[in-house]
Amino acid sequence: MEKAKINSLIKRIVTSLILIPIVIGSLFAGYPYVQILAFLVGSLLSWEWAQMVPSVRGAFYAVLYSFVVAVSIFMGPSCPYWIVLFGATALAYYKSKDESRRNLLIMGVPYISIGIGSIMWLYELLGFGVVFWFMLVVWFMDIGGFVVGCSLKGPKLAPQISPNKTWSGLIGGILFSVCIGNLYCWYMGAGAHLLYYGVLAGVIAFVSQIGDLVESRIKRSLNLKDSSNLIPGHGGIFDRIDGLIFAAPFVYVLFRYVLIVL
Repeated sequence: MEKAKINSLIKRIVTSLILIPIVIGSLFAGYPYVQILAFLVGSLLSWEWAQMVPSVRGAFYAVLYSFVVAVSIFMGPSCPYWIVLFGATALAYYKSKDESRRNLLIMGVPYISIGIGSIMWLYELLGFGVVFWFMLVVWFMDIGGFVVGCSLKGPKLAPQISPNKTWSGLIGGILFSVCIGNLYCWYMGAGAHLLYYGVLAGVIAFVSQIGDLVESRIKRSLNLKDSSNLIPGHGGIFDRIDGLIFAAPFVYVLFRYVLIVL
């Protein structure tokens, strides 16, 4: 692995050792700490999106996104939330009529609130254990993709969207996710269902990688490398949780309406 990549990995590890305990501690402590953390992350993500996308009303969009995030967190996937979401999206559509990147300014309303909200909805539905398992799967998709991709390299996954991503990184990330997901399930006493959760972890890891590519596509269209410089070694909030908020609605729908939790 190149020296620059090693230095980047060290920064990521140090930052993660600081941030991950805060996330896990909030999830374990429950309400209201988990709600406060979700709103803080959602507000920072709202600010990033508003400053990432060029506009003449950046503060307005940041406040609008943050408001809808708050509703998604504190009201859940209820009828009032969907009404607020529709109204806020319509307001963003109206306010951005003269903006050059109107599509992204409008997209910020559902993308952020449903992404952050789905994590909270999953937490309310199934609690700490499943949400922590989901986060581990996504985190190790990123870790495995970075380590294996930088070590083995090989054919590019999507060179026009994200030149550094490789097929080896994708496969390595999925394998890391399946392994950590199954290890966690075994530790939690679900060893009899490792095939079930292994397949599920692989699918979720793949979906999270699509989310990573979606973010890369957005940043590339805006000529940006990072969403911001808030997190040393990581870039911005969006850079770190892009896969998480993209996969969260998928995971919530799966556990809420499709799957039987074994």
